[in-house]
Amino acid sequence: MSTITRSRGARLALAATASALTLGLALAGCSSSGDSTSGGGEASADALDAALEAGGEITYWSWTPSGEAQVAAFEKQYPNVTVNLVNAGTNTDEYTKLQNAITAGSGAPDVAQVEYYAIPQFALSDSLVDLAPYGFGDLEDQYTAGPWGAVTSGEKIFGLPQDSGPMAMFYNKTVFDTYGIEVPTTYDEYVAAAEKLHAADPNAYITSDTGDAGFATSMIWQAGGKPFSADGTNVSIDLQDAGSKKWADSWNRLVEGDLLSTVPGWSDEWYRGLGDGTIATLLTGAWMPGVLQSSVPDAAGDWRVAPMPTYDGTPVTAENGGGGQVVLKQSKNPALAAAFLKWLNSDPASIAVFLESGGFPATTADLESPEFLAAAPEYFGGQKINEVLVDAAKNVPTGWQYLPYEVYANSIFGDTVGQAYKNGTDLNAGLQTWQDQLVDYGNQQGFTVE
Repeated sequence: MSTITRSRGARLALAATASALTLGLALAGCSSSGDSTSGGGEASADALDAALEAGGEITYWSWTPSGEAQVAAFEKQYPNVTVNLVNAGTNTDEYTKLQNAITAGSGAPDVAQVEYYAIPQFALSDSLVDLAPYGFGDLEDQYTAGPWGAVTSGEKIFGLPQDSGPMAMFYNKTVFDTYGIEVPTTYDEYVAAAEKLHAADPNAYITSDTGDAGFATSMIWQAGGKPFSADGTNVSIDLQDAGSKKWADSWNRLVEGDLLSTVPGWSDEWYRGLGDGTIATLLTGAWMPGVLQSSVPDAAGDWRVAPMPTYDGTPVTAENGGGGQVVLKQSKNPALAAAFLKWLNSDPASIAVFLESGGFPATTADLESPEFLAAAPEYFGGQKINEVLVDAAKNVPTGWQYLPYEVYANSIFGDTVGQAYKNGTDLNAGLQTWQDQLVDYGNQQGFTVE
């Protein structure tokens, strides 16, 4: 399951903590906590092997369900190393503690789990070790393009991907069959399916969407948008670029047509809707199968997976969710921390543990393995769903960037774009309001935003 999925419940606290976190990352705090070789000698690929042989003790912050078993497997393979696993909280809770430790100059772990959207904030504050000198660039071909792009910036490598969330369309085949709805391949067909379904059953909707920043940015990504760009402290925001408008104009037909369920995502009512057919599709990340199987058991056999609808029939999707791990500059043994991180997200023994916990990998070898591709869960009617999801991973456009204050950006989405959902009005106007506030906020924090 995606790191994003596991943290959905914590998003209710996002607005309360995002501002404090971002303030800690403003330009006044953009100073190094030490260089990438602090306490560990010269950074090189050989330094990793030497560090593992010498052994030592490191601390790893993570909330992943596979963390404990992975640490146990690592310590068995490298008995000279002790890894202290700490659950410091989920997503924003952990990030707030992490930023407090960075500001204080002590107390940060050696390795931390960080979601893709939050990595730029910690990278900008010069709090992360650049792993390129340790030879991590040689690992690029092991990962799909989207996750790799999320942990790199130019020549610098700030982490390694763990999971990924290429988007697909999960749909209730039983509902589609009942109302004679064909599986949509374009958004015109998707809107037509929404109209046909809601006309046949006023209680049924094609999907639920009350305004979620992560979903909206993923949809803009799929539409070819690149609304955010950052080069150091220079930031550009254009939420009316061609891709942003393409998505908004298409999705407006659902918002303004009252064709979206207003049931909040990840609520009990939402799960019931997925189970009883009143929410007929989900456009979401490849980690969703585990959620459906564990949380919507009564719908076993009803659901299937298809590629995302597109605008012109050309296969393209985006990432939604996921994250990786980073090494903090406060680490007294960055070479050992980097060696652990390399093992964690590239060693077959570690990835096997991750897959057993239900994760969708970012590693191409695992995505291409016959066993993984042949998986045919009974929940999905025996469909080989990973074939669809792996194809999706190959169709993610490169070049996407998050804002260097994305945590804050997400926290105000509901008060800006979210109002268009609430009032059934133009999403473009909401995106413009969001942009205006993001520009003002960024300039207040010391960025140069245009």
